[in-house]
Amino acid sequence: MTLRRTERLHRLSLRACMLAAGLWISGAALAADLSLAAQDLPPPQAQSPQAQQQISKTNLAIARLQNITNRASELATQALAMLGINYRYGGNSPDTGLDCSGLVRYVFKEALGTELPRTSAEISRVGEKVGKSELQVGDLVFYNTLRRGFSHVGIYMGDGKFIHSPSAGGQVRIESMEESYWKKRFNGARRIAAGEEESK
Repeated sequence: MTLRRTERLHRLSLRACMLAAGLWISGAALAADLSLAAQDLPPPQAQSPQAQQQISKTNLAIARLQNITNRASELATQALAMLGINYRYGGNSPDTGLDCSGLVRYVFKEALGTELPRTSAEISRVGEKVGKSELQVGDLVFYNTLRRGFSHVGIYMGDGKFIHSPSAGGQVRIESMEESYWKKRFNGARRIAAGEEESK
């Protein structure tokens, strides 16, 4: 790793940790509330079958929530570490530059161990389709920037923002999905689980 890259990662580490911590805390708080609600129930031997079923559902909800917050934290932290990396057409490595799909592939590989296809159009067929109002941190957002669908991809970071590697001469950066340029070119979003490589 070059000295310049090491310094950049050091500068971004606090911001990345704060975002990841914020994601975890909000999810953990909800999980704690669910857990406390389950603790308020009577002991197992005094519970009806319906109560036991409710506890089982609550425990499942807690586990799912923890998986979501862990996934989001890993993806957000890894993505933030890429801020400032130069755009390079066909680029796959932060050391030499990344294009939009190269950034997404690198982040998902490092954070989740997930191997994604090479192009944004191919990536758009992986995972589960989600609506714009349902976006979660770590979801992929797609745009038509070359007069063809799904020609650009970025990673949703929450609060209507996404991180991407824009174009020649640019660097990995965060932008608002509500900017007119991006708003009118939005093509859709996908959610990819850890290890997932095939379309649903």
